[in-house]
Order: sequence, then structure tokens, then C-alpha cells
Amino acid sequence: MLSFSARPARGRAVSCPAALAGALALFNIAGCTEPVRTQPAFYRDLGSASARVDAEAARATISAYRLNAGLATLKLDPELMQAAEREAAAMAAADKPAQADAVKARLVRAGQPGAEANLSAGYRRLAEAFSGWRDSPQHDRVMKAPNATRMGIASAYAPGSKYQVYWALIVAP
Repeated sequence: MLSFSARPARGRAVSCPAALAGALALFNIAGCTEPVRTQPAFYRDLGSASARVDAEAARATISAYRLNAGLATLKLDPELMQAAEREAAAMAAADKPAQADAVKARLVRAGQPGAEANLSAGYRRLAEAFSGWRDSPQHDRVMKAPNATRMGIASAYAPGSKYQVYWALIVAP
């Protein structure tokens, strides 16, 4: 064990273990505790039934990306959130990604003309999904849709699937 002594300006020398114990006692008496460290939403593993994508973190990330491209930020839209949740759940239940054109047709029938969709599977974290979409010209085009002002995003978990996590991002004017 490493030990050394500290000598205050006046008074007797105090060993560091004793000084540390005293400091910790004062720290605990004051009601302070070590802060709880949580994984940032951008990196949180969504590979479990209870995990959900943090829609606000996703909105902030995609909006910042759009701002860097000279585009307007997006707002979370309750109807698009519900549509994204339905699509992600349907893909997880079917154990396969959906086709964007079929989703866009459903959105038009539901009163969301001009909506665009990113549908994907296999990304366990928002960071992975965002990077994958950014690196795919087709998916990047959806994130940078110039007329988009609203968005909805969801993920769904399918434990027996080879993909496990399914994603739906919907943007609309």
C-alpha cells in the first residue's frame, strides 16, 4: 500500500488514509453522492424489449446535421411518431425491413403527402443508424429532404431476428 504524510501549515502530520477517510466522512455527511453515470442516448444499446430510441436525441442529431447542410431543423410530430412506431413494430413482427415506397403510399393514404421514410434493420444504437443513413445516398437524401419540417422516429426489438433492432424514420413537410 502506498502511503505518505501531509503536514498542514500548523499542527501535526496527518496520514493520507486518515485524511481521506475524514474527507469522505464530511462528503457523505453533506449528503453528496457520486453522480450516476448513464450512457448518452446516442450510444445506448436498443437491443432489448424495453429499450426505445430517444426521439428528442434523434431529432437534435438530425436537425444539427440538417443545419450544417443549410437546412431547417425538424420538430417531432405526434402523428409521424405513431406512424414510425407502427412501421418499426410491423418490420420486427415480420422479421424483415419494409419497402420505403409501400410506407410512403400508406402515409399518403393517412394524410401525410410528401413524407419520406428511412427503414432499416440491424443497427443497435442511434449512432449506428444515423451513421448508416448518412453514409447511404438514398437515406441521406431523406434526412436532408429540403421541404421537411417534421419527423417521427422509432425502433422495435425482435429478439429472435438476425437483425434484432428495426428502425423507421419518417420526415414530412
